[in-house]
Amino acid sequence: MAILIDETTKVMVHGMTGRSGTFYTDLAMRYGSNYVAGVRPGKGGTKHLGLPVFDTAAEAVAQTGANASLIMVPAHHAAEAMIDAITAMVGVIVCVTERVPQHDMTQVMAALEGSDSVLIGPNSQGILTPGGCKIGVMPTRDARPGVVGIASRSASLTSEILAQTSVAGLGQSTTVGVGGDAIHGIGFVECLKRFREDDQTKVVVLIGEIGGREEEDAAAYLTTLDYGKPVIALVVGREAPKEKRMGHAGTLSIFGSETAQDKTDLLRKAGVIIAKNADDVVPCVTKAL
Repeated sequence: MAILIDETTKVMVHGMTGRSGTFYTDLAMRYGSNYVAGVRPGKGGTKHLGLPVFDTAAEAVAQTGANASLIMVPAHHAAEAMIDAITAMVGVIVCVTERVPQHDMTQVMAALEGSDSVLIGPNSQGILTPGGCKIGVMPTRDARPGVVGIASRSASLTSEILAQTSVAGLGQSTTVGVGGDAIHGIGFVECLKRFREDDQTKVVVLIGEIGGREEEDAAAYLTTLDYGKPVIALVVGREAPKEKRMGHAGTLSIFGSETAQDKTDLLRKAGVIIAKNADDVVPCVTKAL
């Protein structure tokens, strides 16, 4: 089954005619994903990569039945594109754009209130259901359909764990990059809820890091119920200096925030199996299963 997207998902791309939009749309289409339209104000009525281009998401939905959007738009216009997709009632919206202003994201979050749209990102590598659909910028060479659901804050570690689970013959149900920004859409808790209801997913892997509250929120959620499936977590950043920004906009460890060890301890108390490092994740998954 997987979560959020599958082979029936119809994807439009905001910013498809740009260099990055062209490159990643082409890759996704070659992978077999069902991309149906592009959105670029002022270029409605044209075609790109053999797909129709529309001025707005609402037009693309009406003409193609698109129910997902990939946002490949520069940071200063990304919020406008996300709100355009939300207004058009697009079900899944994936924003890979980095450095979207936080003030702009507050407007996006307000638009999400009361809507049925699920936002992934910004600053996300995207979402992948192997063999079904890819929306984002992640590599697919090592992806295999399987039983491991992955929710991650780190793009590079996602690729590593994905490859290792495939080599082990486990494969993935869906991989979700929740994004590294402080203000973002779907997080660990929502992913956990969806993976819990997914019959294909037999085990969940959380890849966390310093900054933010994803890991704390996940631990709090898991203490409220019998989850029913093994959850494995890897939290990186144990050696990161305090009060320093470490790459992602969201991974800023400030005075009073939880350290990587604190996050790990909270998850362990919530019944999560803790992996010591990236190479320990698959052994933990195999043992749990």
